Amino acid sequence: MSSGLYQIRDKDLDTTLDLTKLRPYGDTMNDGKVQMSFTLPVKDDAKGQAAAVQMAQKMGIADPNVALHQKLDETFTFYVVYGAVTHSVNYNEIEVLTVADEAMEMEETNEYIREHIGRKIVVVGASTGTDAHTVGIDAIMNRKGFAGHYGLERYEMIEAYNLGSQVPNEEFLQKCQELHADVALISQTVTQKDVHIKNMTEFIELAEAEGVRDKMILCCGGARITHALAKELGFDAGFGAGTYAGDVITFAVKEMARRMGKE
Repeated sequence: MSSGLYQIRDKDLDTTLDLTKLRPYGDTMNDGKVQMSFTLPVKDDAKGQAAAVQMAQKMGIADPNVALHQKLDETFTFYVVYGAVTHSVNYNEIEVLTVADEAMEMEETNEYIREHIGRKIVVVGASTGTDAHTVGIDAIMNRKGFAGHYGLERYEMIEAYNLGSQVPNEEFLQKCQELHADVALISQTVTQKDVHIKNMTEFIELAEAEGVRDKMILCCGGARITHALAKELGFDAGFGAGTYAGDVITFAVKEMARRMGKE
């Protein structure tokens, strides 16, 4: 019975999916069904629900309904709204700037460094500016790493220095110079009012003013960081959610080798 169901679905996919007019999939192909959540600074009552519905309609959601409303306090309410989008995108025309290097395993990376660079490399990382969160930089740098992916402190051919959080950009850049860093890693978790963009821009400007911008591989990471954003701000690469130490260091060592003409 289930096998027949899957066959029907496969057939529907083959005949109705149009990647030039891509829409979200909910119950059936092209139905555009989506679920979104947001908070409004209003009471949890019928008027607040009506406001949530109107908000969804103005965002292009057809036939929205409030699937969940939850009181946060007397004047704030959390909503989950369900409906269908009225727009589509042309998937075939989308181009995304990403890091192309496929992540290497730890021992593979160590061997690559021995063969192409010939010495240990120095990696310095920190959560800079006012950012007090270390979860991101710790996942990349600390020996235990995160989710089964070892951190850079565990790599034999890497000298990793984790400077922690709330490190001023000036201090971070100075430490990179003192340690003769080959790679500088900046982690940004706090993003309110685009403070991460301001902070990373400041670091690049400092590095350029000091004349050391091109003496290091500069990488940044965080939940709202993309490779495209990083490049736009002047970094060599950016890494978002779902990336690990292997992704970061693979790019860094291969970029070092490319610059040395040994790739």
